[in-house]
Amino acid sequence: MKKLLSLFLLSLSLSSLVLRADEGMFLVHLIGDKTYADMQKRGLKLSKEQLYSMNKSSIKDAIVIFGGGCTGEIVSKDGLIFTNHHCGYGNIAAASTVEHNYLQDGFWAKSKDQEIACPGLSVQFLVKIDDVTEAVNAKLKDIKPADYIAKLPGILKEMSDKASEGTAYEVRISSFFKGNQFLQFTYERYKDVRLVGTPPESIGKFGGDTDNWEWPRHTGDFSIFRVYMSADGKASTEYKKENLPLKPKHFLPVSIKGLNDGDYAMIYGYPGGTNRYETSYGVKLKTEIENPSLVNLRDARLKAMLAEMVKDPAVKIQLASSYAGIANYWKFFDGESKQLIKHKVYERKQADEAAFEAWAKGKTEYDNLFSNVKTVYDAWTPYAKSRVYLNEGIFGSPLLAYASSLKSLETALSSSATTAPQEITKAIDAFKVSREKFIKDENLASDQNIMAIMLRMFFTDIISTQIPEEFYMNLKQNYGQLDLDDTYKRFSKDVFSKTLILNDAAYKAFIEKPDLETLRNDPAYKTVSAFVDNYNAKIKAHFTEYNANSFAWNNKYQKGILEMKKGTTLYPDANFTMRVSYGNVKSYSPRDAVKYSEVCTLKGVSEKYKPGDYEFDAPAKLMELIKNKDYGQYLDKKTGDVVVTFITTNDITGGNSGSPVINAKGELIGLAFDGNYEALSHKIAFDADLNRTICLDVRYLLFIVDKLGGAKNIIDELVLVSK
Repeated sequence: MKKLLSLFLLSLSLSSLVLRADEGMFLVHLIGDKTYADMQKRGLKLSKEQLYSMNKSSIKDAIVIFGGGCTGEIVSKDGLIFTNHHCGYGNIAAASTVEHNYLQDGFWAKSKDQEIACPGLSVQFLVKIDDVTEAVNAKLKDIKPADYIAKLPGILKEMSDKASEGTAYEVRISSFFKGNQFLQFTYERYKDVRLVGTPPESIGKFGGDTDNWEWPRHTGDFSIFRVYMSADGKASTEYKKENLPLKPKHFLPVSIKGLNDGDYAMIYGYPGGTNRYETSYGVKLKTEIENPSLVNLRDARLKAMLAEMVKDPAVKIQLASSYAGIANYWKFFDGESKQLIKHKVYERKQADEAAFEAWAKGKTEYDNLFSNVKTVYDAWTPYAKSRVYLNEGIFGSPLLAYASSLKSLETALSSSATTAPQEITKAIDAFKVSREKFIKDENLASDQNIMAIMLRMFFTDIISTQIPEEFYMNLKQNYGQLDLDDTYKRFSKDVFSKTLILNDAAYKAFIEKPDLETLRNDPAYKTVSAFVDNYNAKIKAHFTEYNANSFAWNNKYQKGILEMKKGTTLYPDANFTMRVSYGNVKSYSPRDAVKYSEVCTLKGVSEKYKPGDYEFDAPAKLMELIKNKDYGQYLDKKTGDVVVTFITTNDITGGNSGSPVINAKGELIGLAFDGNYEALSHKIAFDADLNRTICLDVRYLLFIVDKLGGAKNIIDELVLVSK
């Protein structure tokens, strides 16, 4: 009986860990023969060398890291970039004023001299990839696995710095398969990137939070930029008027031919992170503690921000980027928990682990692996909520988060007897610069409410032995009962009125004569220090131990999976390195008696349109174009309308925002920007039936640029393919 059970579990392992249809974010330089053959079978017309080449122009040369966490694609011989509206949102907001509100009204440069510089924005091109696993392992051979998590970052940075020394490139070494493989990525960074065009946010964010992560979707989520090089053809350092548009190695032609259910679709980009090899213990921690805590805290912060944003257009501009980022993953983590539970991912992971143990029986290296994993999670779980409440709650107040950054200033002042005067001067100068930026972004009314709410939630939701007792005891003595909102509101009001961070007179006095006592007694710094010190005293050691041990055991589990599945197609978790996924344009049925088409059209925009609504308003000119059916060459003959969005079966995650959706011939057909609610478990478990990537149809992008924006100059710059 035991033998039959073992065989059954091993069979289950082979079915549950094997690659499912359309699953996989593949490293572009390691596409195996089996995978490439499947891509061809699905419709691909390109050679492997056209997908990725170190020596010749290939699709990889048209793909960029956009900013710090998105993807973009080069679409013209003059360095034009398409990406998502939400990826360019912060730069659009930074360029906007009440008088020139590009978020609200949109912007279209009719010539290159009208393009807007975006300080701080850069794009990176992948130059090459090298396997450095042996070199890294040589440095790890005398280090215990439990110490990897502490020492590995330093080792990788040292190796990366050495590899980039004396070159014009940036080198980063990334870990794969939970520390079982290491690859070195060489990038070239361009720092002169300019805004070329953006639709009004009533198009770029049409549907708002209501439609976020939902299908059907009618959002025109795009923005357009251009990358510049120096006059001598090198990567420019910063904006210079004399810089020239980049002449790229490769750019994507743009298809306006249209698409059909079942068409081949391929997505290149930089997916930020998945954890497909997560254990059942990690799934349980996420669904029971981490995600619910994060959702509750973000929900409270969003309500406080929105209450101020609806009062004043200037505040809406000020908080727009921050609000959008918080809201995006508020809904994601809520949906992720629900889908993980609905699809019984915890139980599926338990089955995988039982199957692994059946395979590993007799292999002493894997003895007691999961009992050790259980011990690690059992030890950390009682403290996990406190860490979330510090990071998402206390640091959810911009003022407290900023105050915590002054720790380096405290260190310099407290070491004044041994610190050279220039070090204190350096710390003060850094404070001046960072405060100026903080004041520009800070909205006092919303943050004051956020602080009050977060302080109460921490007291209410965290067990008494893990809160900063002295802080709350003083709060009760000076401001009132700890179960009353008014207590926290009055305290927060006092902090905001008295902190030198916000009080110009107190700030100037401190800058002229900085002293340690004044900083430590500042109400904002004193408040956040109470929580940071509390974390360091009660939580940090537990997290350090959990982080180290969970990495060590997961490293071993991953090693075992690679052994068990040797000879089959496996892919590493996403980690913001270039990947390619492939699938098809495909409709789906999320539940009984419901079937979703593979496309959404402008008809849906008209149906959802609500004049003046915060989420479903639309420009009057767009509604006029729809009324007159003035669609031009962007008309989809099959629907008799303009296709706004479409869905594919591609495997993507955060970081793929702005990624090009490419057809079988290597032509751009759309931009990936979202996923569907039914498959929000995708970071941990891919759903072969329900997973869909929501993509902006490039024809809608062109329609908006041409018909709404009147920027035919942008259209003329592209290579359009109509047959």
